[in-house]
Amino acid sequence: MGKAWIPPVGRTLSLVSQTEGVENFHEATNSDKGVILLAPHIGHWELFALYLCNKLDATFMYQPTKLERMDGLIKKARGRAGLNLVPTNRKGVSQLLSRLNKGGLVGVLPDQVPATEGGEYALFFGQPAFTMTLASKLAYRTGARVFFGFSLRLPNAAGFKIIVKEADAAIYSHDLIRSTTAVNQMVEQCVAIEISQYQWEYKRFRRQPNEVKFY
Repeated sequence: MGKAWIPPVGRTLSLVSQTEGVENFHEATNSDKGVILLAPHIGHWELFALYLCNKLDATFMYQPTKLERMDGLIKKARGRAGLNLVPTNRKGVSQLLSRLNKGGLVGVLPDQVPATEGGEYALFFGQPAFTMTLASKLAYRTGARVFFGFSLRLPNAAGFKIIVKEADAAIYSHDLIRSTTAVNQMVEQCVAIEISQYQWEYKRFRRQPNEVKFY
């Protein structure tokens, strides 16, 4: 995190040595249609957002921390490349919707465990996982193009590779179970590229049907 937050932006961005699918993403952001960028917790996601959204007018959701000085550092660091941060609440969702309706770019971390009213159970690696419905609802309501991506750490200190993939068509379904399952399947595809770089310590399966204890 320090490598992404503290040094000058140019030095941080120089850590990226390879890219894949970035041109397609930038082509979408240059259109009049909204774009949703879903960034799972894989590799160096701080670097991913900084690199991909550099000099773009992007609005990302984030979870404010109770530590005031840390919260200030997070907002300052992530805002250096033009990222506008909004909280994970109804006001933040309203801002995302407004941006998309104006053809803007918004970012969401799709593999966070949502509050009760914001999720549905969908399979993730064959196991029920309480999955946020926000991305699915935004895509269905606005018709925005959806992309997934992450920053892959390369071996032998060779830097990072930015990988971006356009979402499967099922994500745009009005059926929330079908859509959230498609979200999880896209995250699975990203994780499968390098399973050791996914944030497995985050308890993705902590909410289970019938209060079953997974961990």
